[in-house]
Amino acid sequence: MDRLWPRGLQKGDAALDAWMKDVAPTPDLRKWFGHDPARFNEFAKRYRLELSQNPAVDALAALAGKGPVTLIYAARDETHNHARVLAEFMNERKGGRQ
Repeated sequence: MDRLWPRGLQKGDAALDAWMKDVAPTPDLRKWFGHDPARFNEFAKRYRLELSQNPAVDALAALAGKGPVTLIYAARDETHNHARVLAEFMNERKGGRQ
């Protein structure tokens, strides 16, 4: 989930059921990170803190409880991006409820 829509992709072409941009990192955190791999560990820590205080995460968890959820992101780096942090956070949250 990104707060910014990916360039070159039309929303209608994406065939999404929901775009939950409120679970994405805040603009300030996203700008601070700047997709710098050297900042990724600190970014992940700060983003997890944001997620732990974000009520929009409950809506995402409710959707995930109904079936698979696909996270999309605009970053080119498949390893150092917020979707990976969000997926890990949601999996840990789900595991904590069982």
